[in-house]
Amino acid sequence: MTEKKDAYVQKLKAKVHEWNADIDKLSAKADQAQADLKLRYLEQIEEWKGKRNEVEAKLEALQEASESAWDEIKEGLEESLTIWKDSFSKAKAAFGQGFKDGKKDKD
Repeated sequence: MTEKKDAYVQKLKAKVHEWNADIDKLSAKADQAQADLKLRYLEQIEEWKGKRNEVEAKLEALQEASESAWDEIKEGLEESLTIWKDSFSKAKAAFGQGFKDGKKDKD
């Protein structure tokens, strides 16, 4: 079970790393947006960071969990990941569209 747990933890760490890169890209775009859009983007980015931090905390708990508690913690983490992933995907799409619209307004 330990190998399975370790592989799962490594997979999730890679996913969190990927999300961090996405957040950094969107932060760079926010810096280029008009003031009103920039504020909304920065608020959204802070929300994503908070949710990412929750996932990281659960991931840490998973790493330290005993074998008997592993399944229970994993289930809670999976639920958090699903919520975060859905939220991030929807917001990322809206963020991208808003950025395009904001750039058009500048032209």
